[in-house]
Amino acid sequence: MVLLRLLSFLMGHVSLVVRGEFLEKFVNMAASRGIYLWDITRLGNDKVRVKVRISDVRPLRHIARATKSCFKIVERKGLPFMLNRMKKRKLLAIGGVVFLVTLYFLSSFVWFIQVTGNDKLSDEDIKKIAAEAGLRPGVAKWDLDAKLVERTLREKIPSVAWAGVYVKGTRVTVEIAERKLVQEDPHRNEPAHIVAGKAGLIKEVLVLNGQAVVKEGDTVLPGSILISGEIKEEIKPEQTNQPLPEGQEPPEPQYISRFVKAKGIVRARVWYEGYGECRISETLEKLSGQQKTSVRIKFGVKEIIISGPKESPFQYYEEKQNVKSLPKWRNLSIPVELRTVQYLEKLKERMNYGQAGAKRIAEQKALEEVNAKLPQGAKIMERRLEQVNTGREEELVRIKAFVETVEDIGIIKPFKAAEEDND
Repeated sequence: MVLLRLLSFLMGHVSLVVRGEFLEKFVNMAASRGIYLWDITRLGNDKVRVKVRISDVRPLRHIARATKSCFKIVERKGLPFMLNRMKKRKLLAIGGVVFLVTLYFLSSFVWFIQVTGNDKLSDEDIKKIAAEAGLRPGVAKWDLDAKLVERTLREKIPSVAWAGVYVKGTRVTVEIAERKLVQEDPHRNEPAHIVAGKAGLIKEVLVLNGQAVVKEGDTVLPGSILISGEIKEEIKPEQTNQPLPEGQEPPEPQYISRFVKAKGIVRARVWYEGYGECRISETLEKLSGQQKTSVRIKFGVKEIIISGPKESPFQYYEEKQNVKSLPKWRNLSIPVELRTVQYLEKLKERMNYGQAGAKRIAEQKALEEVNAKLPQGAKIMERRLEQVNTGREEELVRIKAFVETVEDIGIIKPFKAAEEDND
């Protein structure tokens, strides 16, 4: 079937409207004589539309006379008719050939460069190094050495572990794999306290190194020292059998400080709060799924619409634009842009939740807000919801969510030993 239609396009075919009382006999006689008819569509009781190759039109005249029918050519398609029209429009044909040659020529150059896989490195830095190896917009693809670009990127950017350059059409994709550099802790060998990262009520203290400053049941604020990195050791005086003189008190104990990096776990009860509200009735906007697309070419300040509407056909809509422009070539900027404008239809819908429905939605919002504040690994001890009454009537339901957790609140805070001595 596909081959027959391709052959019909190359040889040319026409669409006929056949009129008569014996249309079935007309079609059967054509088939019996080897004339291929397709896309047969009945237009009425005495009228049918068919497609047939040009070479079979003349034999159909004899069949039409034999079946007392007549036909009229309503459409001509295929390569012979296209060539005939081009003969009458030589300038159009020449322009088409020039356009195809120009398009083929321009497709032999690199116009777009895309960088993927980079995390810390910027696209501009990678493109700058690639340009040193010959990869830049406007370069001919036969002058581009992909292996040289890959090698240059690896040699000149130490953080690049692997680089790949792929050419597809007028676009070149540069794929980057960065090295995972292990950064040393600058405070690794410095003394440090463990301080409270948030307020809470101490539940458990486990000291691995350092000296505990708080105990179970203490209330702490953010920044309070939980486990000190300063360990004070008492200096014991030498034991003597001589009694102290009468009236002389024993000397006060003296301490010597030893500074370490505190280690341990301090768990505390922490409380979080979230808020949510919802109107009993409200108007919502949502996309209907209907959309219209407008494609435009802009030359300087003049804009030509190729397809689609000039303005949005919808009363309520969301507009999205995608602008593509030609890159600079040898510092020459071509003022041509291809703009694609999408108009997405919006529907406005009035929602009436009622008191119970609004309360349920407000509770969900409050819980979502408070859950977003919870750290990973926190153990939830209690979750409570309360409705907020403002004392006046309003079309709004307000909910507060309270969550109590037990979690490790300690964070490392380095310090200088000299600072502690001054304190």
